[in-house]
Amino acid sequence: MHKAGFVNIVGNPNVGKSTLMNQLVGERISIATFKAQTTRHRIMGIVNSDDAQIVFSDTPGVLKPNYKLQESMLAFSESALTDADVLLYVTDVVENPEKNMEFLEKVQKMSIPVILLINKIDQSDQKTLGTLVTKWHSLLPDAEILPLSAKNKFGVDMLLKRIKELLPDSPPYFDKDQLTDKPARFFVSEIIREKILLYYDKEIPYSVEVSVQSFKEDEKRINIHAVVYVERDSQKGIIIGHQGVALKKLGSEARKSLERFFGKKIYLELFVKVDKDWRSSKRELDSFGYNPD
Repeated sequence: MHKAGFVNIVGNPNVGKSTLMNQLVGERISIATFKAQTTRHRIMGIVNSDDAQIVFSDTPGVLKPNYKLQESMLAFSESALTDADVLLYVTDVVENPEKNMEFLEKVQKMSIPVILLINKIDQSDQKTLGTLVTKWHSLLPDAEILPLSAKNKFGVDMLLKRIKELLPDSPPYFDKDQLTDKPARFFVSEIIREKILLYYDKEIPYSVEVSVQSFKEDEKRINIHAVVYVERDSQKGIIIGHQGVALKKLGSEARKSLERFFGKKIYLELFVKVDKDWRSSKRELDSFGYNPD
């Protein structure tokens, strides 16, 4: 019998959810950087085998929202509690288990299988890990607890095996050659945003959104025109840099990653525009795809 189901990944910011997602899927689907709050959307990655289809869903880190963008991010995370066949709750060896108890209480009430993943065990020792396992068992007594290191891929194969055992019998939900539910334009904007996270400091990355205005593909190359939106004129100046040097570096690094991702030559044209307070505008957030409905 064929198995198929939805496996949703939730947890607080910066515990390694996106790194785990990429290891499970075997592709770079989610942004994975050292900075918190890098995932803003709910992103699906699909793993297929002859007898199973696992539809993973990476979600933004759970946090108390300070503006409408973060409200939307929290809505993506909470929606992952309502439509999963298996829930992966990710924590790590340094996080306080009682952080964000309000969200954890919702996980406690779930009737589906929950696997509690203690990530980054390469940064800990057996005694600390044992204490954490005991604490988490008291908080989520019905959950299975698996220590792992997503970065080093330790425990990932064991996790995949266990997930497959827990999935219901079902035909596949998606075509067997499909990797994700997101269109190509989405990954263009995510890759450009990832470079901004890496190369710009302070509040700049969190004030930025990327919109792909055109994506034209032929046999040999892809022509892309994208706009980087910021909230203030001063941020626009920082993104562009003196004599355009910073924007040129951003475009060059993004183009290299896009060529690796798509396996084609990329012509990338970047522009920077100011869209004041877009993070607090429902209309703008809807246009950027942040409506979780």
